[in-house]
Formats: sequence, structure tokens, C-alpha cells
Amino acid sequence: MLLAEANPPPEGWFYHQLPYGSDALVHPLRLIINGGFGILQFDNRDNRLSSVDFENGWRAVTRNVRHPVRAIETEGWWDFLQREVIPISFNANQAQYWPNYTLHLIGGGMSYTMMREWYQAQRFPRPTLWAGTTLAAYHLLNEVVENDRQLGTTTDPVADLLLFDPASIVLFSHEGVNAFFSRRMHLSDWSGQPAIDPEKGTIENHGQNFSIKLGIPRAKSWSFFYYFGNHGEGGLSYRRGTSAYSLAVGMRARELVDLEDNTLTTRLAPSVGLFYDRNGSLLFSAQWANTTRYRWKVNAYPGFLRVGAFSPGLFVNANKNDEVLAGIMIRAIPIGLTTRVSP
Repeated sequence: MLLAEANPPPEGWFYHQLPYGSDALVHPLRLIINGGFGILQFDNRDNRLSSVDFENGWRAVTRNVRHPVRAIETEGWWDFLQREVIPISFNANQAQYWPNYTLHLIGGGMSYTMMREWYQAQRFPRPTLWAGTTLAAYHLLNEVVENDRQLGTTTDPVADLLLFDPASIVLFSHEGVNAFFSRRMHLSDWSGQPAIDPEKGTIENHGQNFSIKLGIPRAKSWSFFYYFGNHGEGGLSYRRGTSAYSLAVGMRARELVDLEDNTLTTRLAPSVGLFYDRNGSLLFSAQWANTTRYRWKVNAYPGFLRVGAFSPGLFVNANKNDEVLAGIMIRAIPIGLTTRVSP
């Protein structure tokens, strides 16, 4: 078993056509799975696909999106703005704007450009249209799954689908924005290797994740590091040649909480992660969080380990009850397989 050969990345903002790491797993269906079902990572959500009430989620989303003014007026315009739009509150129950800016605006815009570059590399006609369609499918599925238990009026899909998601595409349609986040912030997609447990019918090891590295003045090899998704961990990254080693600590969303006014928020838990990447493409990660479902997550991406010409993605997860899952991901297939290897 040998580490993959180092290759300099071709030009591109966020998709570099690398044969190893997270960049090698970029695919529209994998993006839709990681992002659309991301909320099923939470401890208090059943991650069996059969448990998702797609019909009620669709009704909840379309009901509120069709009548956005009514949804906002039910909550109150000021409450809506300070909770979903204006970043002025530091109360966790009032800070739904944080994932709106990080995941929907920045992450969504980066994903739009990355998908456009992927479709261009695959020689699809009208790659911009395909990228926009992929992002729309991902965002809509995300809202349906998130709101599958929602019965009343909520502004969450209003802010996401009608404000931040369209704004992300407009923002990242400007090459100057892409250049800033790609070359200055070194924004990368480090999403999970999603897999299905055919015995339990669960989706495991998924989630849309991003990393940012901002160089430290007068410290050539060191950068400030931020890793985010349904979590936020900050730390430092050390670069040696084309490789980088990063360590970050922070908080991870543990549970989704429905407040009395139908507002969704999260409970947080401490977390820490260790990461190894080459040319910005994640090759290995080991993460711990004080959560029930995923206490430990260890991922080796394609190219990290190799047996002859075969180099799959591998992962091992352990929950709070010491139940261990092991899985495998093959580049050509958007979703892998996993099984429980201990009681």
C-alpha cells in the first residue's frame, strides 16, 4: 500500500480534475446526496431513508415558498431579518443566519462553480444550465428533508430558497469572487464519502463540508484553517510542498431542535479534527465529536491507499455505543456501501 503520486492541479477555480482525494469524488449525484440528506447526520434524526416523509416535506416547503410574505408576517419581519438575514445576534437560537451565509451563500456558490467546471470537463453542452439545475435539486431536497416534520408556517425555506440560494449563484457568477475564494481563501470542497447500509436502509458518512485556509503574514508554511458544514472548527494548517496537515477544534451540530414558533435550530457539541490534503484535495481525515451517532469518523479518500491499480475510498465510523461501521467508496459510483462490523 503506497501513497498516491503527487500531481500539480490543472487550472480551475474549485474543480481541478485530480485523480486522488476529495477532488476525485466530485460528482453531481454525490453533491445532491451529501447536501440533500445532510441533516440526517443529527443524533435525533432517523437516518433511514424510509423514515423521511418526503410528501409532507414537499408540502411544507411549497406552502411557505408560495406565500413568503404570509410566512414572514406570521413570524414578524424584524424577527425574520435578525434571525435569518442580518448577522447581529450571538444567541444560538437566533443565529440561523450563520448556516445561511456559510453553507447556502458561500458553500452553495462555490458548489455552483465547481459543478459548472465539472460539466465543462465532461463536455456537457450548456454547463451553466446543468450546474444551476444540480444546485436547485440539491437545495430543494435539502429543504424537503429538513422540513419533513413541519406542519405550521416557517421562514426557513423562504430565506434559503428565495434569498440565499439564488444570491449564491449570482455572487459566484463573477470571476473576481471565484478568484478571491479560490486563490486567496483556498476554499475547497471536503465533503463526505456517502454510503448506504443495505441491511438497515440507512445513509451513513455523508455531509457537505468545506475548508478554508488563510495565509499567516510572515509565516510562509502556516495558515489559519477553518473547516465547516453542519459544524465549525478552527485551527492551523501546515504546508510542506504540495501536502498540508491541519488541526482544528470547535463545535458540531448534534441535534435539530424545533422551537415553539416552528423555527429550527441546533444543539452543539465539542469536536476536533485532523486532516491531510494534497493540492487542496482531502486525502485523510480523523474526527471526534461528543455526539451519539458519530463519535469517531476516519476517512481515507481514493489515492491515499493503493493496492496495485485499485485505490478506493475507505472509512470507519464508531458511535457512542462502540458500534463500528466500515465502508468503501469507488470513484465511478456516487454512493458507497457500508456495514456494521461490531454489535
